[in-house]
Amino acid sequence: MKLFDFFKRKIFKKQPAKTGDHLVDFYNRIDEDSRLLSKHGRIEFLTTVKYIEKYLKDGMKIIEIGAATGRYSHYFAQKGFEVNAVELVEHNIEIFKAKTKPFEKVTINQGNAVDLSSYPDNSYDITLLLGPMYHLYEVEEQKKALSEAMRITKSGGFVFVAYCMVDPSVLTGIFKKNKVQQCIDDGLIKTETFETYFPPHGIFKLYIKDEIFELTQELKAERLHFVATDGYALHISEAIDKMDKETYELYLKYHFKTCERQDLIGLSHHTLDVLRKE
Repeated sequence: MKLFDFFKRKIFKKQPAKTGDHLVDFYNRIDEDSRLLSKHGRIEFLTTVKYIEKYLKDGMKIIEIGAATGRYSHYFAQKGFEVNAVELVEHNIEIFKAKTKPFEKVTINQGNAVDLSSYPDNSYDITLLLGPMYHLYEVEEQKKALSEAMRITKSGGFVFVAYCMVDPSVLTGIFKKNKVQQCIDDGLIKTETFETYFPPHGIFKLYIKDEIFELTQELKAERLHFVATDGYALHISEAIDKMDKETYELYLKYHFKTCERQDLIGLSHHTLDVLRKE
C-alpha cells in the first residue's frame, strides 16, 4: 500500500477514540509485508539493507524495535545473525512468529519503543528503529524513542532510524489525489505556510529534514548517512513496476548513486538516518 493511499483511507477519516487503537486497527487490516515486495517497494527495502550491511559484521547482535511482521528481522536471522525483535501490535507478532523458520536465532516480544526498560544498556551492535518514528506525534515521545534506542546500543554501535517525509506525501496524498479543499476544511494544512498538521490519533507523523536533525542534535552520536531510501520511486511506481529486468537494474543503479544527494532527499517518501553511538 502506498503512503498516499494511507492519507486517503485513514488520515481524512474519523479516528478511533483511544490512543493506540488507531494503530492496532490499521495494522490488523493491512498486509504490511506486501508493501516491500513490489518492484517499487523493494527499493526501500534494498536500500535499507544495503546501508545496514555496510556496517554489519559477523557475530554482531541486532535488535529491531517496531519490527512489524519481521521483514528485516527474518532477513538478517536467516543470514545467521542473532536478532531480538520488539513489536507493539499483537497481530503483527502472530504473523512474525508464523514466518519464523526453525533455524533462525530470532525472538520477538511485545513492547513499546518509548519504554525499553527490560533491555539493558549497551547490549546491541545494531539497533533498527525502522517504524516507530512514523507513529509518534509528540516531540518528547520521539526523543524518548531515540534515546532508548541509543541507550541499548553499544558504544561504537549503529542506530538506523526511518522517517516518513512531509512534502512527497503532500504532493501525492493531497494535490495529486485532489484532497486540497478537504485538508483545508479539516485543518490538516495551512495554505499560508503549507505546514501540515495530523491529529494525535492519525496514522503517520511526517517530518522535514531540519526537524529530524533537531531531534537528534542532543544525542551522543555521529551521523554517517542521511539517505533517501525510496527516492522518487513512489512518484513513478507504475512505471517502475512495468520495467523489464535490465531497466530495473539500471534504475536501481541510478537510485543508489543519488540516494544521498541532499538536494534530492526531500522528494523521497522515506528516509534513513544512520548514526554511530559515541
